[in-house]
Amino acid sequence: MTSTPRRLQSELASLTTEAFRPELSEIDRLPTLDIARLMNGEDAGVAAAVAARLPQIAAAVDAVADRMARGGRLIYAGAGTAGRLGVLDASECPPTFNTDPAQVVGLIAGGPEAMVTSVEGAEDSEELARADLDALKLGPDDTVVGISASGRTPYAIGAVQHARALGALTIGLACNEHSTLAAAAEHGIEVVVGPELITGSTRLKAGTAQKLVLNMLSTITMIRLGKTYGNLMVDVRASNDKLRARSRRIVALATGASEEEIERALTESGGEVKNAILAILAGVDGPTAARLLEESGGRLRAALAIAGP
Repeated sequence: MTSTPRRLQSELASLTTEAFRPELSEIDRLPTLDIARLMNGEDAGVAAAVAARLPQIAAAVDAVADRMARGGRLIYAGAGTAGRLGVLDASECPPTFNTDPAQVVGLIAGGPEAMVTSVEGAEDSEELARADLDALKLGPDDTVVGISASGRTPYAIGAVQHARALGALTIGLACNEHSTLAAAAEHGIEVVVGPELITGSTRLKAGTAQKLVLNMLSTITMIRLGKTYGNLMVDVRASNDKLRARSRRIVALATGASEEEIERALTESGGEVKNAILAILAGVDGPTAARLLEESGGRLRAALAIAGP
C-alpha cells in the first residue's frame, strides 16, 4: 500500500494524531516548569481514552487467552515506536510469567536493528510484514496484534491482513478513529488521545496509550491462563538475585510459612515458586506438587482443589 507524496501529505493532515495545535506554537518560549505542566496535563487524559475502549480490550483478551490456552502465540507487529513497544512487552513476559520466549513475540519493521535506529522504508512494506510472519509459520491458534498510532502504517496493516488470511486471530491497535488497521482486524481497538504536544510525535500520548493497552493484553491474558495466584507473580523466573528474593517473598505472601519452610520448599521444587506454594499449602512434596500442577494445566488454584484440604 504505497502513497504518492501528495496523497500521503493529505492522509497525514486528516489524522487526529498529526493535527497542529496553534495554541502551543510558542511552547519553546515558555519556562521549563510550564512546559512540564503542559505535558503532564496532556498525559493525564490518556487513561480516560483507554477506559473508553475497555469493552473492546476485554473482548480481545478473552479471544487471545482462548487461543493461547490451546498452545497459540501472541505476536505483536509494528514500526518505529509502535514496534518497539511491542518488542518491549514481549520481552518482559518470560521473566514476569515464565513464558517461553517464542510464546510472546515482538516484530518490528526492519528487524532488531530498528530498535535503536531508523530503517529506511521498512514501515512502508506490507511484503516485509508477510515475510516476517511467514518465518514464524503462523497457525489458527496464533494471534497477531498490529500496532500503529496512525492506523495506516503498511507494515502493521500488512501483518494483520496476512495473519487473517492464514486463519490467525487479529487485533488492530490504533490511535485514530475509522483507521484502516482496526478495520482490517477482527478486533479493532482505537484509543483516541488527540493531537500531540509536539505535532506528530506519536511516541508521546499515543505511545503511552499503546503501552497501557499492551500491558492489558499480555497481563490479563496471563491472569486468564493461570500465570498468577491472586495478584502474585507465581510464575516469575528467578534469573537474578532480585528475582530470587522476590520469589521468596511471593511464597511468603501466599503461604505465611517460615523462612526455613519456604527455603526447603523452593529447594525441593528447583526454585519454582508455584510448586513451592502448592507444596506448602497442600502439604505435599516437590514431585507431587509438580504432578498436580501438570494435571491442572499449570493452574495453581486448580491444583490446590485437586489436592484437597
